[in-house]
Amino acid sequence: MKSRRHKAIREIIENKSIETQFQLTEELMKHGFHVTQATISRDIKELGLIKVAAGDNVFEYSFPSNVMAGNAHERAKRMLRDNVLKYNSSGNMVVIRTLPGIAQGMASCIDNLGWKELVGTVAGDDTIFLLVKEDVSCAQVIERLQALGQ
Repeated sequence: MKSRRHKAIREIIENKSIETQFQLTEELMKHGFHVTQATISRDIKELGLIKVAAGDNVFEYSFPSNVMAGNAHERAKRMLRDNVLKYNSSGNMVVIRTLPGIAQGMASCIDNLGWKELVGTVAGDDTIFLLVKEDVSCAQVIERLQALGQ
């Protein structure tokens, strides 16, 4: 339910100007989600939403274009702990299976960690491919991810 709600929030934020938690609650209700203000507040924090200027004295929710390193670490830690189903590897690629709707946000978090052993990520709905540098073991990357997610 949470991952479906987060996916709905992403779509709403990307397609509408949402200035308040109340507006976001109303939009979610239109999509069939009945939530409290406390739930919306937690979702905003978990998704890393920020308020950005959208005009004269108007601020709307948005996704940050740049996540600060400390915040990226804590967010990645939480996302790995709460959403990873399985790790696997082949060659110089690590595959992470996540709960539905989580992979893209998690891949962005992993990219923002700035790990030197990773070339980059590609994500779908519930799968992330991590391209690992040739001189690094995929097992080492998986161990590091698992340790971060504990």
